[in-house]
Amino acid sequence: MSNSNIKKVLSIVLMLSLIISAFMLSACSKESAVSKAFESYKSSWQKKDYAAMYSMLSSKTKSAITEKQFVDRYTAIYSGIEAENIAIKLDSNEKLKEGKEESINIPFSITMDTVAGKIEVPGYSITLTKEKLDNKTQWTVAWNEKLIFPKMEPGDKVRVESSAAKRGEIYDVNGKPLAINAPIVSLGVQPSKFTKNKDANVAVLAKILDIKPSLIEDKLKANSNPDFFVPIVNIASTEKDKIAEAMKIEGVIHNKPVSRVYPGGESFGSLIGNIGSITSEELQKNKGQGYSSTSFIGKRGLEQVFEAKLKGQNGGLIYISKQKDGKEVEQITIAKKEPKDGESIKLSIDSELQKKIYESMNREKGAAAAVNPKTGQVLALVSSPSFDSNLLTTYVTESQKAAWEKSGNAEFENRFKNAYAPGSTFKLITAAIGLDKGSIKPQEALSIQGKAWQKDSSWGSYKVTRVSDPGKDINLTDAFIYSDNIYFAKAALNIGKDDFIKGSSKFGLGEALPVDYPIAKSQLSSDGKLSSDILLADSGYGQGQVLMNPLHVALAYSAVVNNGNIMTPSLLQSSEAPKVWKENAISSSNIKTLLDGLTAVIESPSGTGHEAKLNNIPLAGKTGTAELKQSLEDQNGKENGWFVCMNTNNPKLVISMMVEDVQGRGGSHYVVPMVKKAMNYYFTEGAGK
Repeated sequence: MSNSNIKKVLSIVLMLSLIISAFMLSACSKESAVSKAFESYKSSWQKKDYAAMYSMLSSKTKSAITEKQFVDRYTAIYSGIEAENIAIKLDSNEKLKEGKEESINIPFSITMDTVAGKIEVPGYSITLTKEKLDNKTQWTVAWNEKLIFPKMEPGDKVRVESSAAKRGEIYDVNGKPLAINAPIVSLGVQPSKFTKNKDANVAVLAKILDIKPSLIEDKLKANSNPDFFVPIVNIASTEKDKIAEAMKIEGVIHNKPVSRVYPGGESFGSLIGNIGSITSEELQKNKGQGYSSTSFIGKRGLEQVFEAKLKGQNGGLIYISKQKDGKEVEQITIAKKEPKDGESIKLSIDSELQKKIYESMNREKGAAAAVNPKTGQVLALVSSPSFDSNLLTTYVTESQKAAWEKSGNAEFENRFKNAYAPGSTFKLITAAIGLDKGSIKPQEALSIQGKAWQKDSSWGSYKVTRVSDPGKDINLTDAFIYSDNIYFAKAALNIGKDDFIKGSSKFGLGEALPVDYPIAKSQLSSDGKLSSDILLADSGYGQGQVLMNPLHVALAYSAVVNNGNIMTPSLLQSSEAPKVWKENAISSSNIKTLLDGLTAVIESPSGTGHEAKLNNIPLAGKTGTAELKQSLEDQNGKENGWFVCMNTNNPKLVISMMVEDVQGRGGSHYVVPMVKKAMNYYFTEGAGK
């Protein structure tokens, strides 16, 4: 072939290539235009940007529906069904292609989370049409009701029915109710009758209910129908006298809605907590978990801790209501989900023991914990003073508001979950560590002179002090009986920093308690180290930077009557066998020595816990007074009093109690009678008899 012919062929091939490329580019451009229009509408729909969706509608569609009507309709429907996580998917994986057609139908399906659960709706078809707008050919959407739901027609309505799940209930170890769903009384008025003698009736009703008259006035003003029931307050059905007095007023009526009721009363306020209306912040935090703006949610205590178990899952029905002459003639179900009630829980808590401990504390600021040493079951968790959870699901009187304000809302500080300086109750741990190391010889009597002592002059003016000088050399048992700070300060120094830290870890110091409640973590020091001999010495008798939670203290003492083991604490009843948390926290060879010393604290007439002695119920225990100083030189710090007590014959109960501000009131001796009352009840009237 000649060169000229070759050039001609190459020229033809090049031209064909250019033509094919142009065609392909044109096809891609056309395909991209359709795809781009659909993707844009899809994206706006998934984002619920209804105004952007409207902007893409065809001129014909826009002449039939205004932007406001369009936006309002989608907003109302999607809000009503609680549509979230909308996902639109083409029914075919083929790419959208464009030919010479002026319109194209695109089939797709939608999935979304709704009040009726996650739903998938197939059968959608969107029609895109070509229009010349602003001198440009564009693809627009020919919209109709089928783009809400495929089976919808003009005039149809979307209806939603919710079916609430019942919240799980809470019971104590014996099946006694602590948080249940039960009728309360909604007390209100019928304005047409009540307002005949309005001023007098408002004054009398406000006095009976102990509320401000303006509250009644405001609710009456907000009502426009004189025959409607106007609710004033929700009130516990147990308030029979108050309800009866109110019902004597003409026009006062009531109904009985189901609400959350707390039969345990004030002694359980901090432990059980309460539910309340969900806030916008809580709604956002729990997005996608089945809550709505009208939901109730656990606010405090176990109601909050076990919210996921208790709340259940609401059901829902979404359907199309076919209308004729303004009346429903047919229902077409879109989605339906049956409600799933919340899980009820049974606690290890003994409600009667809880009440007795709370009553014994007489609303003093403090906390207490009770455990079964053999099983780890938590029998009581008490914070004092506390509140009646029923008040937070009904109404609060003006008198109660004033009382809470006067106390600085002390009732709402949950003290049993906090950590405090344990004072001399920590001496058990120091003794166990020293016995293990061999640095404490139980029968060896130490000569300690006077009420103050320091290691050497390097301590400057700081000295460890003790309450009394027994006037004799003292051994370990004596040190327990007299609660001798100097003995245990010396013991800690003899143990040494590293071994003291290692030994305290056997009791779980520095670890979170493995229990279903957010309990503050105990600590030996703020950084886990003992930076000086003074800090080590002070730690030996539970001062320095040592902090322990009352439940942790009770668990530590349980090892003395449980073969040296600390069981895993449990708040819930379980079919599983109890598990050990800390094995051999106390060496078996040292158990009797420690038990003898703690028994002497109560049995010996000189023992700091002697006044807790009960006839025919052998007890062991330890008092403690923790000084809360701002510095080593502080002489005016407050004091917290402690007492830990347990029965030693067939051990069933350990109670640890702390009461704040006992200075000038006998220190730990102020606490001992409180624990004694609870122990006496449990073994003479309660579950331990």
